[in-house]
Amino acid sequence: MDPLTSIMAGRIALSSKKFLRYGARMPRYALKIEYHGQPFSGWQRQDGHASVQQSIEEALARLEPGPHRIAAAGRTDAGVHALGQVAHCDLKKNWNSFRLSEALNFHLKPLPIAITNCSMVSDEWHARFSALERYYIFRLLSRRAPATHDKGLVWQVSHDLDLEAMQQGAQHLLGNHDFTTFRSSMCQAESPIKTLDLLDIEKITGWSGVEFRFHVKARSFLHNQVRSFVGTLERVGAGHWDAGDVKDALEAKDRSRCGPVCPPQGLYLNQVRYEQNPFEN
Repeated sequence: MDPLTSIMAGRIALSSKKFLRYGARMPRYALKIEYHGQPFSGWQRQDGHASVQQSIEEALARLEPGPHRIAAAGRTDAGVHALGQVAHCDLKKNWNSFRLSEALNFHLKPLPIAITNCSMVSDEWHARFSALERYYIFRLLSRRAPATHDKGLVWQVSHDLDLEAMQQGAQHLLGNHDFTTFRSSMCQAESPIKTLDLLDIEKITGWSGVEFRFHVKARSFLHNQVRSFVGTLERVGAGHWDAGDVKDALEAKDRSRCGPVCPPQGLYLNQVRYEQNPFEN
C-alpha cells in the first residue's frame, strides 16, 4: 500500500470509530450508584478480586456484548460504601434511562449494588473530570456494646469523644494546604496540595447510640486523606492529642506525624457535584 492510500485508510478508520463513539449509535449514560463496600476490593477493577466496577461492567455485558469500561467520579477503597457514586458508560443502543437502570439492577442481583438514577448525557461529559466537588460522610459510633444493626457500616470505639475538641482540630485542616501528612505513602497524585472546603462534625443520637458524623467536601482528595483526618481527630476527641497538635502535624508535612488511619467501613461517598446535575433531566 502506497503512503497516500495508507493515510487515507487510517483517516477512514478513525472517522468510523469517531462516528461509533460520538454519533447517535453510541450514547453516553450517567449512572448514580449506591453500594455496600464490604464484599468488594474497592471500586476499581482488580485481577482476581471482586470490585464494584467489574460487577457493573459485567451487568452491562449482559445487555450489550462487551467489553465495557466505565469511569467513576471516585475510586473508593476496599470496604468503603457509596450513597451517590457517579459513573458513565457508552452503549451502542439508545436506551430509555429508566429501563437501563432497571435492567442493570436486575443483572446486579444479589450483589449489594444499586443503580438509583440514570440519565443520557453529552459526549463531552465525564463522571470524573466534570466533577466539581466530592462529598464524603464518615460515621463514628461511640458505645461499648458491639454494634449489631450497624455492623460493617460504622467505625466503632468504646470510649467517649469530645466533640468541641475535634471541631477545633478540624479547623486547622480547612483551606489550601500541603497534605503530605494526611496522604497515603501509596498515593499516586502528582501533588499533595489540595483545598479542603468543608470538615464539619456533628454529634447525633441514632438507634445504635451516640454517633459522630464527619462531613467532608473538596474538589478532589488524596489517597486515604479522609480516613487520615478522621483517625487523627478521633485521637483529639479521646484526649490523646490537643487540637493544636493537628496543626503541628499538618505543618510537618511528614506522613509519620499523622494519627492512626481509621478503618474504611464508616466512610461513604455521599454525593458528587457537577456544574449541572446530570440527573435533573
